Formats: sequence, structure tokens, C-alpha cells
Amino acid sequence: MQKPLTFPLFLLAVLLSGVLLAGCSGTQAYALAPLDGMPLDVQNAPAPVREAYQFAVANPEVLKDIPCYCGCGGMGHTSNYSCYVADENADGSLVFEGHALGCSICVDITQDAMRMIDQGKTVPEIRAYVDQTYSRFGPSNMP
Repeated sequence: MQKPLTFPLFLLAVLLSGVLLAGCSGTQAYALAPLDGMPLDVQNAPAPVREAYQFAVANPEVLKDIPCYCGCGGMGHTSNYSCYVADENADGSLVFEGHALGCSICVDITQDAMRMIDQGKTVPEIRAYVDQTYSRFGPSNMP
């Protein structure tokens, strides 16, 4: 008579559940700026938009090297970062740009950058993906 595999199967189930839970822990490979310093429109926006603003503020070195393809170049935007932040004051405080509050292309590009950073991708890899994926929507806003 064969011995039941109850304990090894239980152990395997515990180990697998730990791996699955670790993958859903909510940790990410990038920083998010606090919401409390952002305009109320941003604080009250849908979660993906809020997170995109938080990411932009905390990671300008990423989004300043990523273009946007929504047509915002005509507004003077020079990167995806420009869709969120218009200027920086002399005291270091930011002047927020409200454009991304109503533009899904801006937010989608930023969300893709966030996802790809979590996947360990570099900024040049992210830019190549954004160029390939979003160039069909319009011209790049990068000079």
C-alpha cells in the first residue's frame, strides 16, 4: 500500500501560496510622491491618473526621457513629464499641468513606464516601446 502524499502536497500548497502572495504584495520598483502636496483635481482623479501624477513627480528622470504622442507638443510639452508638471518655482515647488487629468494617452504612457520599470526595463527600452506603441496616435513631442 502506498503512503498518502498529504504532507508533501500541503507543503507544496503553502510554498506556492507564499510565492503568489509575494507577487501581489503591492510593492513596486519605483517611488510615488505623496498626494497631499498635489492639486485637489489630482487628488480626486481616478487611481491610474493619481498614480501617474505621483510617479511623474517622484521620477522626473524617467518621464523627461519619454515622449508623449497625444499631440501636446503644440502646447509646448517636451516630454511625457510635461503633461504633469508645467514648471518648477525658484523655491523648488512644482507648477502642475492639468493636461493629463483628461488625456488617457499621457496616462497610458506613464502607466506603461511604471509597469516596465517593475519588469526591470531601462529607460531606453521603455522609450523604444512607447515609440513603437504610441507613434500611431500622432507625432512625438520630444525635440
